[in-house]
Amino acid sequence: MANETASAAPEAARERGARQELVGVVTSAKMAKTIVVKVTRTTQHPLYRRVLRSAKKYYAHDENKDARVGDVVRIISTRPLSKLKRWRLKEVVARSTRVA
Repeated sequence: MANETASAAPEAARERGARQELVGVVTSAKMAKTIVVKVTRTTQHPLYRRVLRSAKKYYAHDENKDARVGDVVRIISTRPLSKLKRWRLKEVVARSTRVA
């Protein structure tokens, strides 16, 4: 019986599914523990076949203030942290070469 409860926990985690991950560029890091990440997607127009670029900005939680403007970061979905924040910083993929 103890084995059944131990194996049930990982199954519940699998049912919830993997968390969404996005990669984007930090556009603002002026708020306390919050960064703004711009994620650009490319799609093809269904009729004209032209490649379209669309961008969206996400507010992400940055606990240690690791990210700076221009950095390429990976963010992961999380529970709602505030009115706009539903993402948190997972890692800094590439640092910006911009001099402060």
